[in-house]
Amino acid sequence: MASGRDELLRQYRMMRLIRRFEEESARAYAMGKIGGFLHLYIGQEAIAVGVNDALTPDDYVLQTYRDHGTALARGMDPKAAMAELFGKDAGCSRGMGGSMHFFDVGHNFLGGWGIVGGHVALAAGAAFKSKYIGDGRVTVCFFGEGATNIGGFHEGMSLAGLWKLPAVFICENNQYAMGTPLTRTSAIEDLSIKAQGYGMAGDRFEGHDVTLVRDRVQRAVDRARRGEGPTFIEIETYRFRGHSMSDPAKYRSRAELEERKKKDPCLVARRRLLEAGVSEEALDEIDAAVDDEIDAAVKFADAAEPAKEEVMWGVYAPTGEGA
Repeated sequence: MASGRDELLRQYRMMRLIRRFEEESARAYAMGKIGGFLHLYIGQEAIAVGVNDALTPDDYVLQTYRDHGTALARGMDPKAAMAELFGKDAGCSRGMGGSMHFFDVGHNFLGGWGIVGGHVALAAGAAFKSKYIGDGRVTVCFFGEGATNIGGFHEGMSLAGLWKLPAVFICENNQYAMGTPLTRTSAIEDLSIKAQGYGMAGDRFEGHDVTLVRDRVQRAVDRARRGEGPTFIEIETYRFRGHSMSDPAKYRSRAELEERKKKDPCLVARRRLLEAGVSEEALDEIDAAVDDEIDAAVKFADAAEPAKEEVMWGVYAPTGEGA
């Protein structure tokens, strides 16, 4: 079994992989290689990695449109992820889903979803299936704090609580619903108390330390797997970029952003590793290896072929002989 230091090294590498993937995605978007929406996960990496470490490969995971980090943490190949952003046939959704609709059946990542709160009911359905057939799986559903005011959120949570489904609902509270702060969208600051209205357990903590995230989510996952019902978890985090690439984030001050960056999850993990005796050189080697992997993903996506025939098939009715 890996030591705590070895485990943190692995987690650090994955968080750096997500960070570099997002940075290169932003660069490619600015160059016009990626179209449509692009929602970056920069600043929230410890949540994706920590939650995944609390799960088994068989468990189901659903995410919002800010889905790149979670998909990579679940095991998606960065090449398939980048190719999807580039609209290529080698992408995880054949180049037709784009940033908001990553999907990976092999890793039980059941998609990024663009309708705010709508996928909460889908997660309840997946968890119901697991309870019905007794397959032992747990379903984890991510959403933002803005989704907690949406009808689909209420319906999914209500049924999950009523039927004691094996599910964990994770609110990634990154402080802004698009550009609107939580203080203007919610009458309460502690969103986790909403769990009481659905008859389920609740928890709330900061999501900057990947080890803390894993340990706290593990409790909820174990509870669900034992048949003791779902949990609603609010994880306080912060996104360092705008809501999407079209958002300059002028609604917050530079001082606020710089203060939040002091809790950058990648830096938190790096400091802990240095304190544990890992050298700067060893960490720099990990960073360099991650850079090479992401560079290879970008080159792969650049060279891959677009899904021309499949795109046309999905838009136009077939004509001619055999139609």
